[in-house]
Amino acid sequence: GELKLDSFSCKEVALTATPPGEFVFIAHEAFGLQVWFTVMCVFQGRCAEDLYKGIQSSDSGVRCDSLKQLADVSTDITFAQEFISRDGHSLLVQIVEEDKESCLIMTHTLTGFMELMDHGIVSWENLSSAFIKKIASFVNAKVQDASIQRLALAILENMVLSSNSLFQLVRQEVTLERLITHLQVTNQQIQTKAMALLMALLQTAGEVDRQNIIHSSGPVGDEMAHYLYVLQSVTLNLLEPLMRTPLDSYNQDQRDMLHNLRQLAFETESEGSLSNERRRSLCAKEFKKLGFSNNSNPGQDLVRAPPGLLALDTMTYFASRYPDAYSRFVLENSSREDKHECPFARSSIQLTLILCEIFRIGEPPSETRSDFHPIFFSQDRIFNELFCICIQLLNKTWKEMRATQEDFDKVMQVVREQITRTLASKPTSLELFKNKVNALNYSEILKLRQTERLHQEETLAPPVELKERLKPELLELIRQQRLNRLCHGTLFRKISSRRRQDKLWYCRLSPNHKVLHYGDVEEDTETPPIETLQEKIPVADIKALLTGKDCPHMKENKGKQNKEVLDLAFSITYDVEEYSLNFIASSRTDFCLWTDGLSVLLGREMSSECMRSELEILLSMEIKLRLLDLENVPIPDAAPPVPKPPSNFNFCYDFSQTEQ
Repeated sequence: GELKLDSFSCKEVALTATPPGEFVFIAHEAFGLQVWFTVMCVFQGRCAEDLYKGIQSSDSGVRCDSLKQLADVSTDITFAQEFISRDGHSLLVQIVEEDKESCLIMTHTLTGFMELMDHGIVSWENLSSAFIKKIASFVNAKVQDASIQRLALAILENMVLSSNSLFQLVRQEVTLERLITHLQVTNQQIQTKAMALLMALLQTAGEVDRQNIIHSSGPVGDEMAHYLYVLQSVTLNLLEPLMRTPLDSYNQDQRDMLHNLRQLAFETESEGSLSNERRRSLCAKEFKKLGFSNNSNPGQDLVRAPPGLLALDTMTYFASRYPDAYSRFVLENSSREDKHECPFARSSIQLTLILCEIFRIGEPPSETRSDFHPIFFSQDRIFNELFCICIQLLNKTWKEMRATQEDFDKVMQVVREQITRTLASKPTSLELFKNKVNALNYSEILKLRQTERLHQEETLAPPVELKERLKPELLELIRQQRLNRLCHGTLFRKISSRRRQDKLWYCRLSPNHKVLHYGDVEEDTETPPIETLQEKIPVADIKALLTGKDCPHMKENKGKQNKEVLDLAFSITYDVEEYSLNFIASSRTDFCLWTDGLSVLLGREMSSECMRSELEILLSMEIKLRLLDLENVPIPDAAPPVPKPPSNFNFCYDFSQTEQ
């Protein structure tokens, strides 16, 4: 359309509508900037007036459209000034306080209100307590439109950050339980806004108020403890991206952070006057003193993720926040012998990983756990502050243990125990944590371990429980032994109806446990090669294993066989049970080995008396070994060498002569 400007020194201006709130004017004749500004004010004033009237319309459709338009154009500060000058924001406050409109209209109202307040024309402190309570009720409601809840959370966040008086009002109206409930919903926008409001409350509050927020519902019950655990878990998981990101050697900022660690620890005033080669040599030497394993390229130590860049962040925080303690740590260890030196960088990287594991960073919150740490709510950047305390504890423990580089893992285990035991006592402040963890020195840890070991021995479960745990492992060992014995093979005798036992045959299992090979052999044969045994039976074709009187060759000679032969007889049937391979073992041991081995091949349980006897022996030996106190006793991976035989055996006692 066209906008006539008869009152100005120009003929006409064409007006073209673009996205909401933006307009393009095309002048047919040039005129001054002041004229343009006046045109905009006239237009925005007319628009503000129309929307102001539309919002008060009795027609809900007109009200909805007007509020939707308001939400769109309120981003323009000129319009916002015109609308607020007509007291339009008070009209929006009234709509919220009365709460009679539909969810859609209320969403447009809150959106427009947020856009108007963002310009800073109206102070948040001018809002009434009734309005604040109504916004808080949207947050506290169990059933509410998601868009309304998201906007209400954002409005409350702005209130909290604007003044202390509004912080107190919001703190009284919104409960911690409700905010943490919002953290558990699937709507990510609501989660984000709830976290933002919660962090605003905790950051604005002093130490006393922070504790009041956490314990606002009285004693911490199971449900409240779970909520606090979820808050702790969600907040700590914000560190996960750093923990999962390895250091990039090509990133200049990260390289600068590494070199800043070195510069804070050592004097580098004359470094600029050195040649490149000399400077590199000096840097490598200083990075080695800092405790980096790869001193020529220290970034390689931080490639492992976790802890990744989080370890660099904690080291940098310690060095900049507590420079005296950092310098003391590095210089003290630089003056020790190499083997007794506590490496700062290596220790820091491992300590960061231990803290990540203790706080379960990267794991989603559990639906049942409630083991929150009160210390978490005592201060901002609690993870980094705990690191600063624990890295100094590590140096102290290293000295108490008189550790060398070979003892690094043992020291880290003790430090982990010191941290977990102290956190288990639920300290409520960093100062309390620091006092407790430093009091829990290495000698105290040893005493506690000894006490717990004695208590454990007194309340040790009956050996039968340990036996049941060990049985599957030992049964598998016996199964393997049986199969190996079948692979080696055994010599059997044929017994004819004339009781002659002069014919021999040999049977053995193939190495892949799929075929039984057998065939006749001569008297003096020990272990014939598998290729010489012409007959074979696929294990897959074996149908059953028969023993004693059930064997076909025992049934044929019924009444003629004595008990000894019956006890050593066994057979396997194959194909459709029309054929069988009949055995008579030379001893009870061979009988047990073969029947057990064949049972394993058929997927059955072993049942021989030899198996039971061997299992009991193995269980007894294993239990005795498990119950031995082997702490600090190195167990070699390989068997010790057999000593050379003595030059003579004069030390042996001769029992051949009868003592007088």
